[in-house]
Amino acid sequence: MPLPFVPDTRQPIADSPSPGSNNWVVSGAHTVTGKPLLSNDMHLQHHIPNVWYEVHLTSGDFDVSGVSAPGIPFVVEGHNRRVAWGFTNLNPASMDVYVETFNASGEYQTPSGWQRPQSRHEVITVKGAAPVEFDVVSTRHGPIVSSIVPGGDSRQLALRWVLYEPHALALDVFHQIDSAADWTGFRQALSRFATPGQNVVYADVDGHIGYQATGWVPIRKQGDATRPVPGNTDDYEWTGYLTLDQMPHVFDPESGIIATANNKVVPDGYPYLVSNQWFEPMRVDRIYRVLHQDKKLSSADMLALQTDIYSSFDQFLANQFVYAIDHSTKATARAKEAANVMRGWNGRVTTDTAAPTVELSARVKLERILLESVLGTDWKLYGGGLREVWLENTLMRKPARWLPKAYANWNDLLADAVDRGANDPDATKNLADWKWAQEMPLYLQHPVFGMIPVLQRWSGPGLVPQSGNGNTVKQVGRDFGPSQRFTADMSDLDRSTMNIVTGEGGNLFSPYFMDQWQAWYRGTTYSLPFSAAAVSATKSHELRLVP
Repeated sequence: MPLPFVPDTRQPIADSPSPGSNNWVVSGAHTVTGKPLLSNDMHLQHHIPNVWYEVHLTSGDFDVSGVSAPGIPFVVEGHNRRVAWGFTNLNPASMDVYVETFNASGEYQTPSGWQRPQSRHEVITVKGAAPVEFDVVSTRHGPIVSSIVPGGDSRQLALRWVLYEPHALALDVFHQIDSAADWTGFRQALSRFATPGQNVVYADVDGHIGYQATGWVPIRKQGDATRPVPGNTDDYEWTGYLTLDQMPHVFDPESGIIATANNKVVPDGYPYLVSNQWFEPMRVDRIYRVLHQDKKLSSADMLALQTDIYSSFDQFLANQFVYAIDHSTKATARAKEAANVMRGWNGRVTTDTAAPTVELSARVKLERILLESVLGTDWKLYGGGLREVWLENTLMRKPARWLPKAYANWNDLLADAVDRGANDPDATKNLADWKWAQEMPLYLQHPVFGMIPVLQRWSGPGLVPQSGNGNTVKQVGRDFGPSQRFTADMSDLDRSTMNIVTGEGGNLFSPYFMDQWQAWYRGTTYSLPFSAAAVSATKSHELRLVP
């Protein structure tokens, strides 16, 4: 039955989790076939029609299959006859904000003197309303963006971004990627991949595997892209971009396993600034632990990992809360009731369990108590990535300087956080009813037909329960999740698999509308036939457009 809509009334430190992605590749030493397996699931906001559509492009020796997006006449992620690849976001340090100094005449200061900025007038037409008109003012560093800074900024802030650089958007790079025949040619194609910076895993039919971080990452004279820098000097200018050899990369590692999940991919002390916006390591840690099992892996194991809903972080927090309540003299009856819900939880974020909901509610209260004691009314400003790492490290070490003065010890603090979370006035009193299905449902509906009540039953899944959270390999939020699930089997490319969320069709009245939804939702998949014989054997119909 459809779920009643449950508004998210909690006050988390940051918004719901940001979409992340997973990719990994294992060498033949770890597989049942003796050849590599490569998997990729890119997590994005859901849409009907889908972000991606499946496509198989052939023209002579050009033969490539996978997913693409409207406007890109090539395959973005997939495989050709020899190589396969998959992406996750690197989140590179590809921007800088410069504080420009303007005079009364509207000129801005540079090391060579005062200069006039460039200006262009933009008009955006709006249906049924007056056009929106504004001027875009740009300095040598880029457009002035002060007006769009949240809360505003009185300074004149110019944004320099790799995306604005000449030749940054060269979509034909995908033609080179699609045509690559080996690691050398594949890397040559990636050298032109400017933005967005990606973690790219690779496998080929000869049994090789590899990883390459890609994207144009600036080399800076000074600065680390974390704060605005003076624009009236050349001290913070870009002097070039990191080469592929300077970016993280590996080919045929001894371990035979490579995985990324938007996590930190460079060691401490790496000689170049690649990024300072890494995601939490929980997903990639889980991926490596599963792939390092003492067993030979199959495509079915890859799909099982893509749909994995175990969260070591949430289980750790639940255990911390239970221990604290068991050892606190201040624990209330309500806190003890919550502890019994969390006690012995296996860490799997399933729709029918209450433990992750109780734990999350307590976590939100704990984060606020800790930050409010340090930041006061500015506690809401703390957010973004790695807050789970901060909280996990804090609870593992329990430093005295982080213990708010109102508490005698950490056990009392955690017990109080659980009590506050369990007494959420917007939630039902029976903690056993705090099912995860109600806390993190998925809402997916057609943007047009979904607005017509009589069609809503057929125009999209609507509001449905889902397993997983922001810390599981199957990373999900209320409006995002895996946009596709892909595994390339380099022993036989006809045994590769692909599933997109609702299918190719965005037309409600098409027989193919929503035809992949049940597979995506239930965690199954489809074969991705590639050879001419396999395509011929599996096709249901053929449409030829003849000039």
